[in-house]
Amino acid sequence: MKRLSEFIDCPYDVMIHNIKSDSRNVKSGDLFVAVKGYHIDHTAYISDAISRGAVAVVTESDMEASVPVIRVSDVNQAYLDICAKFYNQREWNMDLIGVTGTDGKTTTATIIQELLDHFRSCCYIGTNGIYFKEEHYVSSNTTPLTETLYSYLDFFHREKCQMVSLEVSSEALLHNRVDDLKFRYAILTNISEDHLDFHKTIENYVAAKAKLFSLLRKDGYAILNIDDGHYEEICRFVDNKIITYGMSDKALFQIRNVKFQPKRMTFEIVYKGETFSISSPIIGIYNAYNLCAAFIICYLEKCDLKQVVGSIKTLPAISGRGEFLDFGQNYSIVLDYAHTTNGIKNILETLQQMEHQRIITVVGSAGGREREKRASMGKVALEKSDFVIFTMDDPREERVSDIIDDLVSSTNDVHYARVEDRKDAIYKALSMAKDGDIVAILGKGRDSYMAVGDKKVPYCDYSVIDGYFNKKM
Repeated sequence: MKRLSEFIDCPYDVMIHNIKSDSRNVKSGDLFVAVKGYHIDHTAYISDAISRGAVAVVTESDMEASVPVIRVSDVNQAYLDICAKFYNQREWNMDLIGVTGTDGKTTTATIIQELLDHFRSCCYIGTNGIYFKEEHYVSSNTTPLTETLYSYLDFFHREKCQMVSLEVSSEALLHNRVDDLKFRYAILTNISEDHLDFHKTIENYVAAKAKLFSLLRKDGYAILNIDDGHYEEICRFVDNKIITYGMSDKALFQIRNVKFQPKRMTFEIVYKGETFSISSPIIGIYNAYNLCAAFIICYLEKCDLKQVVGSIKTLPAISGRGEFLDFGQNYSIVLDYAHTTNGIKNILETLQQMEHQRIITVVGSAGGREREKRASMGKVALEKSDFVIFTMDDPREERVSDIIDDLVSSTNDVHYARVEDRKDAIYKALSMAKDGDIVAILGKGRDSYMAVGDKKVPYCDYSVIDGYFNKKM
């Protein structure tokens, strides 16, 4: 809590509890900053913010209100300055690790946090929430709004956290949420076509991802997947030292000899003639890349590499990411967040390399966005599965039947069923499964809601699966 005049040049001494840029989140005692987004000008919500308890407002508009109004020429820049001052950014002395990419951000950032935490205090902020020591908080965004992000970083600083592993989404980069942060490390996992409803072109999408590398400290490192098709483009945005990883002979940290065992993967990381043998319960060639990126951070941080390799052997499954579920069934159930063509391809190709009878896949596509990617999603799901059940996945304002039409529009394959209700679709897949089959439930991971219409309805794939087996007992 601070007086308004302590962090804004103004004559008002009103006490401020927190900063808010979304009027729906305002509570009594908050300062409301009417930021301007790409689609929404929050000036329209000033009255709503005041009605919810805002005690002051920052805006570009010339207006009067029942609370102090501070007018600025650039409200978005003012917002960053206000957050920096209110949440004591100058005092922070943590090293920030930014992870960006279409797929793999959550897994990579989580592995980094879990490995580094053996050597120094490391926190995590991303899709799976906020992790600090034994504490866990839910977050509604991959990269939280600036005021939320800064409040957590200030909390981490006060709790003597040394490093933060942070997922950085293209939306956060485009909306300038991390513009005033300086990163010690920035990692690119991969780039495939995604969020083009938002970015419009792949060139815009790549540029948004590349922005992270302009936020590196002078002594920072860019850690890039050399096998990614957009590697060269990203390099043009980087002024810092580049560390490469991948299967290419040109990779500084080279991944070799990936092999799969039941629920385990082995591979080698070769760096300057030295070979590190990796064994992990986190499977998939794409996860060899994710593990390698995390290993590089540990290497650069001069961690005990023998201990790092040992820790990788016992890493827990990442929640909702290639997560095998055990309810005592005689077949495998895999829960995964894959919701892009590349993500679906990666997880299903990994499952194909495991011993199995059939792969039964449950998948859908989000409504209200990126209709153009649905045909390729459906096609790859059918190509990599023995049977597919197409269903709902955050349909929003669209009809589920129309979304499924798009998913099957470029294939003549008939090995699929249409079950619009996702719970019914999962129950059908589980009831079909026989000894040795793999049921892959894709798209939502451990999400806690389903976006239907303009509402977020409580829903969780894991709870549905758990309910199926409890009902059978």
